[in-house]
Amino acid sequence: MNELLWYVSRGTGVASIALLTAVLVLGVVTAGWRRPHGESATVVMAVHRWLSLGMVAFVVAHVATAVGETYVNIDLVSAVVPFTSGYERVLVGLGTVAVDLMAAVAVTSWLRPRIPERVWRGVHWAAYALWPVALVHGFAMGTADQPVLRGVTALCGVVGVAAVVWRLLSSSPDRQRRDAVLEERWT
Repeated sequence: MNELLWYVSRGTGVASIALLTAVLVLGVVTAGWRRPHGESATVVMAVHRWLSLGMVAFVVAHVATAVGETYVNIDLVSAVVPFTSGYERVLVGLGTVAVDLMAAVAVTSWLRPRIPERVWRGVHWAAYALWPVALVHGFAMGTADQPVLRGVTALCGVVGVAAVVWRLLSSSPDRQRRDAVLEERWT
């Protein structure tokens, strides 16, 4: 049974980072100046929300199986309070930080109709910290003899970085128009 929990923990961890990366990419797309409009925006936001919910479910399963398996000792407190684990304190702690950030983003998203928009947006920006912290946790805690798991995590890193770079480099239509006006000759 313990071996099964170990495999489920690794599998749900990799599925979690893959889902988190997909959620990040969709979030970046919907937050940018080139975001979809109309029905396609509704579909993209719905997929973003449903994948987020799925990611939360996989993270809960990942944490539960990591705490439940006894190959290494990770207790429930270490799953909630960062850097308290007796096993790989820093790396497990990074995973805990990611879980705590995920919980904050999830709770404020659930409460979004009841809280000010700027509060929700401020907490939602934590996702930009959540993703790299989770990525480092997953890559560093990944088993060395499991190249597929590390490969998936590395691929998620490439895809996530590409999405964020695209977001940073994409300019608003208004900015493009202002630049065009500035380039015109004023004689």
